[in-house]
Amino acid sequence: MAGPRLSMHKTREILRQKWGLGRSHREVARSLGLSLGMVSGTLARAEAAGLVSWDEVERLSEATLEVRLYGPGRGAERSRPDPVWIHSERQRKGVTLALLHEEYLAAHPGGYRYTQFCEHYRRWCKRQRLSMRQVHRAGERLFVDYAGQRPRIVDRATGEERCVELFVAVLGASSYTYAEATETQRVADFLASHSRALAFFGGVPALVVPDQLRSAVTRPCRYEPGLQRSYEEWGRHYGAAILPARPRKPRDKAKVEVAVQVVERWILARLRHETFFSLAELNARIRVLLEDLNARPMRAYGQSRCERFEQIDRPALQPLPLEPFELAAWKHAKVNLDYHVEFERHFYSVPHALVHERVLLRITATTVEVLHKGQRVAGHRRDATPGTYTTVPAHMPKAHQNHLAWTPTRLLTWARGVGPETHGLVGAILADRPHPEQGYRSCLGILRLARQYGPARLEAACRRSLAVRARSYRHVHSILKNGLDRVPLASDEAAQTRLPLEHEQVRGGDYYA
Repeated sequence: MAGPRLSMHKTREILRQKWGLGRSHREVARSLGLSLGMVSGTLARAEAAGLVSWDEVERLSEATLEVRLYGPGRGAERSRPDPVWIHSERQRKGVTLALLHEEYLAAHPGGYRYTQFCEHYRRWCKRQRLSMRQVHRAGERLFVDYAGQRPRIVDRATGEERCVELFVAVLGASSYTYAEATETQRVADFLASHSRALAFFGGVPALVVPDQLRSAVTRPCRYEPGLQRSYEEWGRHYGAAILPARPRKPRDKAKVEVAVQVVERWILARLRHETFFSLAELNARIRVLLEDLNARPMRAYGQSRCERFEQIDRPALQPLPLEPFELAAWKHAKVNLDYHVEFERHFYSVPHALVHERVLLRITATTVEVLHKGQRVAGHRRDATPGTYTTVPAHMPKAHQNHLAWTPTRLLTWARGVGPETHGLVGAILADRPHPEQGYRSCLGILRLARQYGPARLEAACRRSLAVRARSYRHVHSILKNGLDRVPLASDEAAQTRLPLEHEQVRGGDYYA
């Protein structure tokens, strides 16, 4: 029997009012906003199906009534969509309900239309307590938190118990879970747990969602929380974005809230009668129970977390970086007048143009880096020797670089190139001073006299200066200026009487004549 098809709700209402209340066709049509023809057609279809009273219709479910009125090819005989398949496929990137409905119809041409297809899925989600607002894509989000319940470690020597923290991380799509015990929730332990969790998963998700605890956030805010600098650097190292959950919005991290409960029930509860004397012992036992937890089938999916991880999340995770993350401490500093900054009583150089500027130090176990306005301006190997300096010559002003370039070895090498007498005098001057640097200027002055007077005359002047033990630039310059380098040396005494010494307190023999 052909004719327009009404919903089962209106069909039942027509039959109820006609057979149960005894109302006329016109009254029923006016009550339901239908035409007389639709009322008559529905009654004729019911009578053709062998239904003659409201009591008989009332006992039937909507699905059964639909089959009686419209035949077995419609309604109940249709292949229902598999909600578990829908939910799993939606977690893959780019997969939508519309695409899944097309694939469903391709396999079942007489299946449900799009609206009923979605309705079946929504009803299943409500039964599973799943939020339609949060559909976790494969490899997209990692949720992290600390458990409220804390495991305990016993001091073997004293028997004293102390509580430690339980870190939990869970992937959004597969619910694959990681847990470990740590000493504290401080930044070093917090980030080390993150790194070990990613190593456990074997890859990096696109987003990491923490609670707004102090180790993650420096400025709690619903809209623009301030990330802890080391946490931000950790995210850059691994190529993951950090997206803290909003304060007092547990639904933002409902996945890890559930994971914490599961870990507390299936791991901590099993450890309640066991005693551990170290963090390593506790974590070794947690790892065994964690494998069992991830291997357990989940009732909602009929699969374990491990199976879903291998199918959904693992292929979508980004690869781990080649180098592990190195935790850094940060400190603000001011560049001193000597273009050095101080950390733990050791001094590190920066470019001299930054004198008096404020800089930021990034300190790791092995290095000290200096940043100015976000740019790295210096890097040094960390040195724990107090009161000493680590200086890069390129950071020094030009005049300081020129001074630093002269060393005893370089001065002696240059002097040897002039001649043995010059080499002997330079060596004597350097050896004569309490510190070699005090003789640098004298030696440089003597060596530069070779440009004005030539190497041969300088050699003769140095020979005379050595003979009279006059070891200074001014003595050598006076010998050359007065031409005494051309006068033969008769003896040490004769040479000494002829040597005009230039000093304000040395007047010479002529003064007393």
